[in-house]
Amino acid sequence: MPTTPIPKKLLARQHEIYADYLREIDRHLADLVSGRATEMFEIRDFAGVLCIHPTHLSNTIKLATGHSPCHDYQLRILAVAQQLLRDTDQPVAAVAATLTYDPANFTKFFKRFGGCTPKQYREQVRAEQLEVAEVESLP
Repeated sequence: MPTTPIPKKLLARQHEIYADYLREIDRHLADLVSGRATEMFEIRDFAGVLCIHPTHLSNTIKLATGHSPCHDYQLRILAVAQQLLRDTDQPVAAVAATLTYDPANFTKFFKRFGGCTPKQYREQVRAEQLEVAEVESLP
C-alpha cells in the first residue's frame, strides 16, 4: 500500500514546535537556577506556554524526533545538574533543591540518566581537574 508523503509545511511546523519546546526548557531551567522559578514544569506546562495541547506537543515531538518530550527534558535537567555539581561547591542537597528534587530522588534521577551518583560525578570531575592541573604544571 503506497504511503502519502507528509507535506513540507507540516514537517517545518513540527520542527518549529520542537525548537520552541527546547528553548522553553532552557529558559525554564535558567529560571530555576537563578531562583526566578520555584516549581519544576511538567510537559503540560510547556504546552501551555507554547499555546498547544499537551497531547499535540507529545505527538509532534515524537514524530519529529522519534522520542518523547520527557527525553529531552531529562537530558537537559541532567546537563544543568552536572554543570552545578562541576562549577559550584554547593552540597548535593542544595543542587537537588535548586532543581526542585528531594535529595534521594535527585540521586536516583542522576544515577539513572548520568550513570553514577552526583557525589561520584563530582569526585570524577575533581580528579580529572587535578590531573589536568598536574600535567599543565609540568615543565
